[in-house]
Amino acid sequence: MMTKADFVTAMKDALPDVFSSKAGAEKAYDAFCEILAKAVSKGEGARLPGVGSFTVVQRAQRTGRNPQTGATINIPARKAVKFSVAKTLADGLK
Repeated sequence: MMTKADFVTAMKDALPDVFSSKAGAEKAYDAFCEILAKAVSKGEGARLPGVGSFTVVQRAQRTGRNPQTGATINIPARKAVKFSVAKTLADGLK
């Protein structure tokens, strides 16, 4: 699995004229993640062509079971982030 350090190095190597150092590539990566997190936290979501889309979905309240005791518990409704992969990326996995 690619780590943040691997990704930053790959960005620097792919765009040497844009990122003269790993520090610059890391700042760009951090800014990208912050912008993505802000869009998702506002409930707007984000679409990245060729990669996929992040959307906010509402999960309904449901009944669950405590695995240790077997007791029935109520799991409250909540918002969650859903990622849908883009068709071009999914087709590339075949």
